[in-house]
Amino acid sequence: MSPHTGARDKSNSAAARVLGSATAGISELALFHPVDTTAKRLMSNHTRVASLSQLNQVVFRNYANEGIFRKVFSLFPGLGYAAGYKVLQRVYKYGGQPYVNDLVAYQWGADFENAFGKKTGKALMSATSGSLIGIGEIVLLPLDVLKIKRQTNPEAFKGRGFVRILLDEGMGLYRGWGWTAARNAPGSFALFGGNAFAKEYIFGLKDYGAATWTQNFVASVCGASASLIVSAPLDVIKTRIQNRNFDNPESGFTILKNMAKNEGFTSFFKGLVPKLLTTGPKLVFSFAMAQTLIPAFDKMFGN
Repeated sequence: MSPHTGARDKSNSAAARVLGSATAGISELALFHPVDTTAKRLMSNHTRVASLSQLNQVVFRNYANEGIFRKVFSLFPGLGYAAGYKVLQRVYKYGGQPYVNDLVAYQWGADFENAFGKKTGKALMSATSGSLIGIGEIVLLPLDVLKIKRQTNPEAFKGRGFVRILLDEGMGLYRGWGWTAARNAPGSFALFGGNAFAKEYIFGLKDYGAATWTQNFVASVCGASASLIVSAPLDVIKTRIQNRNFDNPESGFTILKNMAKNEGFTSFFKGLVPKLLTTGPKLVFSFAMAQTLIPAFDKMFGN
């Protein structure tokens, strides 16, 4: 099988991909960390929230009766873990997907085009490479686990620092890796696929990297919405696995069974509306920013 280059976009430099993705991750964290904490706490809540008073208790916990500034500050736990995780994740995901996409296009581009047509084949290559990069994201799982525990279950730390936890827990920090991979595969497929289909069929772009900010924003809305809906059930299970005490783990299948039995089918979509309204814009913001900044940095470097 001969290498195929017809479906490939213009490649950006490694420095541009890293800087563009990292800047997007830092900007996202600064604006949306409190939103992420709120969504994680809602997903971790096992009871029905039927009033604003209950919502206040679930979101702000021990600070529910404090003033507005204390409440807002309480939504910033685990910021150090979040910074490490978010920047590395965005660099890995947004900066790494183009490399995988280049490889897929180079090796199997003709197969995709022959099977699905030129436009759909190109979009599906972007989705497939996104799915592969999403599965590999589990290498960053320990930072994600620590971030979520700090947001939803700070008692799990019991005064231990980062290094002590790494030494104590070891591979236990990868608990739930299978569910994370199972969530990331379709979620990242939908994210990059929805984005690519929008650029291909709404805007008719031949080179996705040539998209304007507005085009990147609209395409990111399509990709992010599809990703959040597709990955919602597995995301709830993953979050519940990760937020438990280190000494009291529970398997994903046990959580799934108990949720279905005690909370009903709708429990698998807990936090979806807040995620679409809050995490959705966060993902749209960082994805659109990365896609805009990477070509901008590339041009700045004279490539």
